[in-house]
Amino acid sequence: MDPLGWCCVGAGLIAAGAPGWSESVQDLQVEAAPAVGDPAVKTPAAEAPAPMAGDVQVEADQRAWASTVELYGFLPIRLTGTTTIRGFSADTDLDLGDVLSRLQWATSLRGSVESGRIGLLTDLSYARVGDQPTRTTSRGRFTGNGSLTAVQGMYDLALRYRFGAPESAVGKPGQFSVIPYAGIRLLQARLDASAQVRGNGDRGLRVEREGSFGRTWVQPLVGTQATVFLSPKLRAFARADVGGWGLSGARNLSGNAQVGLGYAVGNNTDLNLSWRYLGIEYKNGLSDRPSGYTSYQNGVELGLKFFF
Repeated sequence: MDPLGWCCVGAGLIAAGAPGWSESVQDLQVEAAPAVGDPAVKTPAAEAPAPMAGDVQVEADQRAWASTVELYGFLPIRLTGTTTIRGFSADTDLDLGDVLSRLQWATSLRGSVESGRIGLLTDLSYARVGDQPTRTTSRGRFTGNGSLTAVQGMYDLALRYRFGAPESAVGKPGQFSVIPYAGIRLLQARLDASAQVRGNGDRGLRVEREGSFGRTWVQPLVGTQATVFLSPKLRAFARADVGGWGLSGARNLSGNAQVGLGYAVGNNTDLNLSWRYLGIEYKNGLSDRPSGYTSYQNGVELGLKFFF
């Protein structure tokens, strides 16, 4: 039979419903297109479900490293204190103009680093003020020269834990963080004084005296800091800490209290303005040769904080 004849026979068998041809075609269809919803059939999506967005955020928050650096300047509107050296005391009462005119050097820096919610923080400040007055008696017979230099340093290092959102320059209104911390505070206080009186003209009188008081001591430190966003770029913050409790002297205390506002000037930079109070007290407790140092300052603090 010619090829055209074979084609006609095949077409006729299929049209007549020949059992062998019909079953073979059905089997091929089942194997080529399995039914949708068949429990035996597994899709790639069912084998590897996509992680939820919240799970990704929590995992990133637990593993990510973050840090901050703040350069700041403390401008005390008033500074009062007393320095006692072997029973002799000298009082200090300066306003902002007096402090700025006598300021010889000042450095202050804050920083933090964290992994997840646990981290370290530090606050380092050093200031030196001095004065060198010269006085001559009304008749010009004697001239007196004096020199006074005071140094105050405060160096904090503490372990911290963060509740709430990571620290940032920009955030959602209502976003907050609370960070308690505990560590050590190293305090440095020094006062150097000298005086000279000399006679003028043919008078050969010359008297010189000098003295100094210095103390460096360590305190245990506990505190907390908190931040809440009022708008995407504006946040309110507060900080308070206390150290000492008489562990290094008969009277040994220090403390900070601070509250202010920060405004984002970029995605990773804040400009901070706050009011701050700082107090330090130390007395050695000796009745025959008492020595001690007190300093109380309150004023405005300006800072520039960077987030990394």
